[in-house]
Amino acid sequence: MTELVLLRHGESLWNAEERYQGQQGTGLSARGRQQAKAAAEYLRALEIDAVVASDLQRVTETLQPYLDGRDHIDVRIDKRWREIDVGTWGGRLIADVYAEEPDVVEAFARGADIARGGGETFRQLRARVWEAVQELSTSGARRVLVGTHGGPIRVAAAAVLNLPAGTEMLLDPPVNCSLTTLRVDGLTSYNVPTGTDR
Repeated sequence: MTELVLLRHGESLWNAEERYQGQQGTGLSARGRQQAKAAAEYLRALEIDAVVASDLQRVTETLQPYLDGRDHIDVRIDKRWREIDVGTWGGRLIADVYAEEPDVVEAFARGADIARGGGETFRQLRARVWEAVQELSTSGARRVLVGTHGGPIRVAAAAVLNLPAGTEMLLDPPVNCSLTTLRVDGLTSYNVPTGTDR
């Protein structure tokens, strides 16, 4: 049994400015740096065997307080744990996108799996994150800290719970620097759709 401790990054500057980020974005805000320090204090009490992380700046900055002074821990960067790609929406104010594309924003809010800004769908995100989850479930590590983003956490939880495709979009997004723990054991499959979107 492997325990995955999924840590969402702290508040970024773009979070604070209410901008879409996706695979773009900034480092942490002052509040985000405080959140990262608080998360590090909690995580230091856990026995963690390995650390895996998205390569995006807001994640690497979030992990730094935990890693400071812990030279024996190596971080393996895995781009499969990146946030969902929101294409041309990245960096744009949420309010501006809504003003220009209200039908798309409202359809997504209702659960339609749309490639926002020409980026990825949640179905595509779930497929790449599931590969990463499977790999960790057979790694032999007892507890793995994964530094990641809200989208990957939602799809990982939905996949481990074997929820149907599309339901991950209806899960509440994790807040900045929250922890989500999943217990996995040699996973090989889940309810993954094939072919085109329904």
